Amino acid sequence: MYKTTATVEGMMCNMCEAHVQEAVRNAFDGAKKVKADHKKNQLSFVTKEAPDIEALKKIITDTGYTFVGAETSED
Repeated sequence: MYKTTATVEGMMCNMCEAHVQEAVRNAFDGAKKVKADHKKNQLSFVTKEAPDIEALKKIITDTGYTFVGAETSED
């Protein structure tokens, strides 16, 4: 399993968090523990395979938020 933590700017409320979480769940098959936190500007999730960070960046920006960066570690 791989845990990815990303910095996402522009989320202002719980609805923003839900919007980002849904986009990640739809984009990465089998994504689990998807959690966005607008106060910390963070997104985290777990996948079976390491996610494509460029794809994650596109998902975040297409959703209307700013992708700052991400790290993935094998869990």
